[in-house]
Amino acid sequence: MGFRPAICSASPFCVQSLSRLAYNCGTSLEPLAKYCSAQDFDCARAAERLGEAAYLDVDYDAKSGQAIFTSFDQRSPDPDGWNDEIQPRWNSTKTETGVFTQQQTSESEELSFAGYLTVVSEDKKPKQTRFSFPSRHHPASGSSFLVTFPKPAGLHPTLRLTFPTQVSSPAQDCGLYTHLTLPLSFFVDKYQLSSPNYLIANNLQGIRALSGETDLEAPEWVIRKWGSTMLLELVHHTPHGARLESMESRWHVNIPLHLRYLPPREGGATSVNIPWPIVFWACPAEEGVDLNDNPFDRVNLGYEALFDPATTFYHFQPQPREGGGRLMERVQVPVMDLQESGWVESGTVGVIILGALWVTWEILRVSLSGWERKKRTSMPKKVQ
Repeated sequence: MGFRPAICSASPFCVQSLSRLAYNCGTSLEPLAKYCSAQDFDCARAAERLGEAAYLDVDYDAKSGQAIFTSFDQRSPDPDGWNDEIQPRWNSTKTETGVFTQQQTSESEELSFAGYLTVVSEDKKPKQTRFSFPSRHHPASGSSFLVTFPKPAGLHPTLRLTFPTQVSSPAQDCGLYTHLTLPLSFFVDKYQLSSPNYLIANNLQGIRALSGETDLEAPEWVIRKWGSTMLLELVHHTPHGARLESMESRWHVNIPLHLRYLPPREGGATSVNIPWPIVFWACPAEEGVDLNDNPFDRVNLGYEALFDPATTFYHFQPQPREGGGRLMERVQVPVMDLQESGWVESGTVGVIILGALWVTWEILRVSLSGWERKKRTSMPKKVQ
């Protein structure tokens, strides 16, 4: 595993468009290479390798106008193993590199690494180094989940989280949460998720945060934002340290979503993509633990700011179905069929014309009826 940082110049406009880039580019990160200057070959080479990354973090410094891309690799891009040539980019720049392996620790909240550090072009040989520090993020031991959409999805699809086994809280006072990133095609109805009976029936406790585009009526083509995010607290039935053998193993969480009106297509159906949510325990850190000492800490992920800074997270492992490793669901949904839209247009025009004729006839009928009554009342009566 390894980190690859690359610093590239970028304008504020380019960085603001990165949120849309994540949805529009699919699995390709090649467009990021255009944010490097033409003379910065190291940046361009690093950007080209981002396509192999397991995840990518982007930090933008508004004062310097620089975007820092940090990628994480689960495996070497070279089939023969890690074989990187690292050279100082400028004479005034200090380049330090290290090779570490993770060590066993006695504390569950700590990470420990041992290995070698060296300063390129300064040190004659690597220096042995060992360090440990509290970590904000941890894997939830033995916990995984699966995402599905029961068919037919329709205009009101349900995102189902399936947990193969019962889960036990890793510590006292922990809460079970899921954080969803919804592209602009989807939205949630916060009023629907405020019904106590509905929440209990679907193993939900309620919305804890909702931001982004939440207009319930706007079609997709008029929305300018990229979408919305939602933090949901889930119900869990097993306290810390509980025995799980006697409990039903498989359980589900159903999250109701809604589709906006999408542009019409031939065939009357289209596919929309939605990324998998993340599922995690949020637990208060032990008193006196400083989580800011971790040099590999990942912050500003979109959900940890919703919790107290002294919070540790235990993440569930997503389990994609066989034949696919992408944490993205493709949902088939109905739209207006362009081949049938002619009948709709003709029928709409016909109904409008018939409606106008009916209104006109009613107005004329009332007017004629009133004129007849007025005419009869104004005629002189015969005197016998």
